[in-house]
Amino acid sequence: EIYFCNVIKEGDFMKNDVLRRKEHEAVRNGVGYYDFTHQVLDVKGKDAATFLDKVFVNDIKNMKKGHALYTTMLNEEGKIIDDVIVFRLEDDKYLISTLYIDKMIKWFDKFKGGCDIDYKDITSKLTMFALQGPKSRDLVNKIVDKDISSMKFFTIEDNTVGDLDIMVARAGFTGELGYELYVESGKKEVLEEKIKECGKEFGLVNITTDVIIGSLPGEKGYVLMSDLEGTNPLEVGYGWTVHWDSDFIGKDELLKAKENIKRDLFGFELLGEGQVEAGDPVICDGKEIGKVTKFTYGYTLEKFIGYCLIEKECAVEGKEVEIKAKAGSLKAKLCDRVFYDKENERVRE
Repeated sequence: EIYFCNVIKEGDFMKNDVLRRKEHEAVRNGVGYYDFTHQVLDVKGKDAATFLDKVFVNDIKNMKKGHALYTTMLNEEGKIIDDVIVFRLEDDKYLISTLYIDKMIKWFDKFKGGCDIDYKDITSKLTMFALQGPKSRDLVNKIVDKDISSMKFFTIEDNTVGDLDIMVARAGFTGELGYELYVESGKKEVLEEKIKECGKEFGLVNITTDVIIGSLPGEKGYVLMSDLEGTNPLEVGYGWTVHWDSDFIGKDELLKAKENIKRDLFGFELLGEGQVEAGDPVICDGKEIGKVTKFTYGYTLEKFIGYCLIEKECAVEGKEVEIKAKAGSLKAKLCDRVFYDKENERVRE
């Protein structure tokens, strides 16, 4: 009845949504799975590492084989135009996971020059199932032939499920121990049936709602491009991803910005209940200091939470602000963007 009750506001709907809560708690306390296939670019060639160091800010050339790396791609003004995961499969072979592959290919085309590099969209050939939660390691070990217990965070390796060849990455977007299983798309049903069959003893839940981009990553401080739009890595807490020894696109402008960072992507929690939308102004002492970029209900925290891109001098934990929502002003308290497992113990256990 919740879905059709007009008197329930959207904010209350999020809080009281039974299915969202069930799926969120399954990942936090047990294990959930879902098809989380991003767009995938296959990159290879003897100049691949050099070229990727040019278009991304992180240190690609020194990646170890079988490892993954989070990085951003900047325009000439030093602003983020994509954030991606790069997997190094071989010395001269990489996979890049993105949500904006057409734009990435055009960007690569613009700058590749005479580089010995080949890249192609293989999205249609790969399906990725995410298995996330504290029971995910035990479940994956039931599914695959080669034990994955010793896999380190942000690594990827080949494995098999009977006659099925797959890749297993230890990664995820939920803030929990988790794995991602890549399989040839034509055989995805075979793998999914195996996942469901083996998952019965672990109480596996198929995640069908938006908790995978809302409450789960939102509690953990993870971002989407909608949070990063128009920012540089230093404004959103990603200075650690910038390899200053690389000559990447946008470096000159980012160096200038480094001396005068004026904004911060910060967290907030509502002091009460209500509905907030991305873009709503944030007011402090009568002055507009920024805008909301994300809003969700944190089922683990039992709070309405979100992110806001605000003036850095105002980004003080515990400071009270107002959010100008459509229904009126709502009071909120600023806080660190990472609400859950600040020490990363659960992700890296």
